[in-house]
Amino acid sequence: MLLPGETGVIVTLPEGAPSLTRLREMGLLPGTRVEFIRRAPMGDPVEIGVRGALLSLRDAEASLIEVETERVVGK
Repeated sequence: MLLPGETGVIVTLPEGAPSLTRLREMGLLPGTRVEFIRRAPMGDPVEIGVRGALLSLRDAEASLIEVETERVVGK
């Protein structure tokens, strides 16, 4: 799981999850870099940056996406 301000790369999105079809159509695909922007005050939804756009995802959707955190060299 990414923390606010961290970036990562999408590793997998499960096939057959109808709610993720819309996300794939918006460019959330394996290999895509994403940035965790913030979590709403009540915890749901979360906001991510992807391909120059900001998207809000429900926790249920976000939890299905496997992301590998990018490591910053020298920190």
